[in-house]
Amino acid sequence: MATYEYRCPRDGDFEVRLPLGGAGTVVPCPTCRGEAGRVWSAPMLARTPRALGTALDRAAASAETPEVVSRIPGRRPAAAAPAGAAHARLPRI
Repeated sequence: MATYEYRCPRDGDFEVRLPLGGAGTVVPCPTCRGEAGRVWSAPMLARTPRALGTALDRAAASAETPEVVSRIPGRRPAAAAPAGAAHARLPRI
């Protein structure tokens, strides 16, 4: 189902959900039953959250020219050696 936008000259804009490709150029207004013409608008292009858009842009850019890193991201540097002999026998993470 797709959402189509129509404009009645008397009652203003309203939306109609119809099967994809099933929208006519005019439909009856749900309020006054007069003819309402179809309004052409962008299909929700501005509804992507900013963080998602940024992540998608970075993923597309890295496909062309990947970033070079010196270590695995998010990994902590190696811990210093334990101070005493008893600590040396503990398991390492």
